[in-house]
Amino acid sequence: MTDANTVRKVVSVKAPQDVAWRAFTEKMGAWWPLATHKIGMAKAVDVVLEPYAGGRWYERGEDGSTCDWGRVLAWQPYSRLVLSWEIGEDWKHTPDLKTEVEVRFIAEGKKGTRVELEHRCLDLYGVHRDRMRGIFDSEKGWKMLLDAFAARAAEEATA
Repeated sequence: MTDANTVRKVVSVKAPQDVAWRAFTEKMGAWWPLATHKIGMAKAVDVVLEPYAGGRWYERGEDGSTCDWGRVLAWQPYSRLVLSWEIGEDWKHTPDLKTEVEVRFIAEGKKGTRVELEHRCLDLYGVHRDRMRGIFDSEKGWKMLLDAFAARAAEEATA
């Protein structure tokens, strides 16, 4: 059954669980398409996840500025990460909006990882829920992001 308030995506990654975790959490700026998926005014050059519950999740601009995307709600290496997504329907940081993105890393043998992403609480967008869900669930939404992540993690595994 489909939940209108949640988007779920799954990707198989050709990398061990710890490598997949590090590629997702430490090297997000290497796979996130910052030219098109950013919200700050400056040209974005990196995405940072502070590695602890309560840490910031933000983009860094080439001018040194930062623009918050959310917070780290749960940090459980190498298995589970939960982030608040505080980006409104106007693509601006909205600290009172706290949808959640949970990412689970499940080992598949010694060389693979199943990554399950759930973006939930989309009802918090109110009348904009269906439009935002459509964006997150589209080919250029979480699917594209997870595919880019999986490619980067596979590169890290062979490096």
